[in-house]
Amino acid sequence: MRRPNPASAANITRRGLMLLGIQGLAVGGLGYRMRQLQVEQADKFLLLAEENRINIRLLPPARGLIFDRNGKPIAVNQQNYRVTIVREQAGDLEETLYNLARLIPLPPDRQEKILKELRQRSAFVPVTVTEHLTWEEIARIAANAPALPGVTTEVGLTRYYPELKDFAHIVGYVGPVSDRDLNNVEDADPLLQIPDFQIGKTGIEQRMERDLRGGAGNSRIEVNAAGRVMRELQRTEGTAGQDLHLTLDKDLQRYALERMAGQSSAAVVLDVNTGDILVSASSPSFDPNSFVFGISSGDWNQLLNDPYRPLSNKAVSGAYPPGSTFKMVVALAALDAGVIGPEETVYCPGFYQLGKRRFHCWRRGGHGHTNLNESLQFSCDVYYYDVARRVGIERISAMANRLGIGIRHDLPLPAITEGLTPTKDWKQRVHDKAWLVGDTLNSGIGQGFTLASPLQLALMTARIASGRSIVPRIIRAVEGKPEPAPEAPDLGLSDVHLNYVRRGMYDVVNAQRGTARRSRITDPENRMAGKTGTSQVRIITAEERARGVFKNEDLPWERRDHALFVSFAPYTNPRYASAVIVEHGGGGSTAAAPIARDIMMRCLYGPAPPLEAYPAEERDKIRTLRESTPPEASDSPAPGSDRA
Repeated sequence: MRRPNPASAANITRRGLMLLGIQGLAVGGLGYRMRQLQVEQADKFLLLAEENRINIRLLPPARGLIFDRNGKPIAVNQQNYRVTIVREQAGDLEETLYNLARLIPLPPDRQEKILKELRQRSAFVPVTVTEHLTWEEIARIAANAPALPGVTTEVGLTRYYPELKDFAHIVGYVGPVSDRDLNNVEDADPLLQIPDFQIGKTGIEQRMERDLRGGAGNSRIEVNAAGRVMRELQRTEGTAGQDLHLTLDKDLQRYALERMAGQSSAAVVLDVNTGDILVSASSPSFDPNSFVFGISSGDWNQLLNDPYRPLSNKAVSGAYPPGSTFKMVVALAALDAGVIGPEETVYCPGFYQLGKRRFHCWRRGGHGHTNLNESLQFSCDVYYYDVARRVGIERISAMANRLGIGIRHDLPLPAITEGLTPTKDWKQRVHDKAWLVGDTLNSGIGQGFTLASPLQLALMTARIASGRSIVPRIIRAVEGKPEPAPEAPDLGLSDVHLNYVRRGMYDVVNAQRGTARRSRITDPENRMAGKTGTSQVRIITAEERARGVFKNEDLPWERRDHALFVSFAPYTNPRYASAVIVEHGGGGSTAAAPIARDIMMRCLYGPAPPLEAYPAEERDKIRTLRESTPPEASDSPAPGSDRA
């Protein structure tokens, strides 16, 4: 038997001890690490585990409501019934969708889109099948639930505009968040990340978006390792958006649009004392609900290609040559500069000679010797050619700015036009041409480069009527807190000069030969003052004048003159100022003045003005019309009264 080698045994012992030492170190290290993870860092990893188990989801808040000045709703949130489907619960998807399509409208192309989306999503994620269903449709689905596995009905909130077309241009509409909205670095609200979340796209809905949107709520939910929702642990509702009260009057707004039906036109009515916009109507209009629910390409193209431009807010965005409604500006500029006196006359033979060129008056035979009052009453162009040349374009433009034209007014509305009050520097800068005397003459009658919106013309009229720098406003209260009316300091114009112009406007409507006499209000307490305007959209050549100028009715619609009328009433104590434009309507006295008179009477008297307030020659017609029309039910207060 072989005896053990002492040296080898010692060697094995040393190796065993080294191996045991290494193992001991490894076990010790593992033990220390386990202690560190389980004891010293237990709270940290518990938090991480909870975060993986608990998800926080944002909850959209209720959008703020919008009301008119009397508290009548014009933008509300209504229940939105929708249907969702979960793939893992539905079984045969095609059969389920087929059965669902027998209960509610669900076209084949929509079914294919749903199937595609279901296959792209996780099996437990619900997919929206359709929304904006009626209660009857929801009831049919509920009654057939056993045949619709995986199908669930839900209810949420969606925007709705109960007045349909009446406030579309002012209030606007909401729509889904776009990539452009998400890229807006100034608005990093996480609410925008919520699928199908809607924000304001146009109008007040867009400009007052942050006030109307509100703040997000949240829901803490427990999910498993696959991400499936197990239960809701906690729910905190969001903060509803702020309610807005506008200065607009619902009944007046609706009447203005009804009165302008069939026309491409606009009307604005201001409260002379506060600057409140009572009416801002653009015709034709559109139904904003069609955008909220998803407008079809056919309907969109029809709106886009309509020559009457229903998508355009003509009341604040339209810029038009103001025509003869601008003559008050020229008159006040000349009076203020001491260039003319009220009784000074200008001879009108039917044209004004400037070198070899003739600037024609609308009355071919002329008006003879004409003073300030008669120049407004008869709307003599030659008088204003002469006065404009003497006063100069710089003073005319400065007076126009003073009266609110050529100024972009601060209102929460998109695309508000600044209009244009040209100067010599402006033409040199923009057109790289010198100003001509002929440019001044054209500006003197509201033609040429001069442009103004119906809002600006109504504001000009309100400032002339009041003698104060009225500032327009459209937000009356936010979340029940009244917005103070802006200060309206004195215009700094002579009352004597203003009264000369006001009297001329009074005679336009009430004098025997006034251009708008047929549209007068005969009630002595509510007499109206105004000014007609007709602005050309084409150049009348010398050849056409020689053979006779074409009448508007003989021209294509798009080549006819624009018709304008501005007014205020009552004359002795002004409360309302208005402006009406009828695109390509022809003469201001025939197309715009009757509309403006009827809207003004609605402001003064409510739904049924007394027959005695109409001219005698119209009363039988009005009486017959009322007898054939059901009486309008209205418990509305007088415009401008406080109910909200």
